[in-house]
Amino acid sequence: MKTNVMKTGSMNTTGTIEVIEKTTPFQGYFRIDRYRFRHSLFNGGLSGEITREVFERGHAAAVLPFDPKTGEIILIEQFRAGALAASMPPWLLEVIAGIIEENETPENMSHREAQEEAGCHLGRLKKIGTFLMTPGGSSETITLFCGETLQQEQRSSYGLEEEGEDIRTHKMKAEEAFLLLSEGAITNAITAIALQWLELNQKQLVKEWQ
Repeated sequence: MKTNVMKTGSMNTTGTIEVIEKTTPFQGYFRIDRYRFRHSLFNGGLSGEITREVFERGHAAAVLPFDPKTGEIILIEQFRAGALAASMPPWLLEVIAGIIEENETPENMSHREAQEEAGCHLGRLKKIGTFLMTPGGSSETITLFCGETLQQEQRSSYGLEEEGEDIRTHKMKAEEAFLLLSEGAITNAITAIALQWLELNQKQLVKEWQ
């Protein structure tokens, strides 16, 4: 099976991929697919046969709540086993995020997860972009938004008990979060992207939402 793909971006070049075989050696809560393929080379011709496993966990969305009236954002804090396995502090400051369910849009998921993880009711959403998280081994994308904070229900913790979630929220001025990022206290990649975007676009966003 041959598939022609267009590489978008400044290069705007066309390449060819020849998929020889696709199998699924593992299917559980997540899935692992194995691909055997060749692809065109920049200097011409095709590569040798390559085998790669791809971790399939679905696609996600994330949202950074922002109040344009007060200049405050909301970050969540929760335990992450992956950070523990990487020998990093396992309680992370993050944006709100979750897996997009079947027949659910990234926008709807952002509103749903904001209420589940932070008791936060959002208004307008501003799309920041869609990003591949670990394209060397996973197909997962995250569609990232900045969301207008309308109201937050104050509780000591948030999250769904049946999913083992134990989440607390941190409301702070956006500038405080920018400082945390510059000091290396933000180690979650999508959170870093969201904060950097807001730092560059805060004035325009406030003007737009007012």
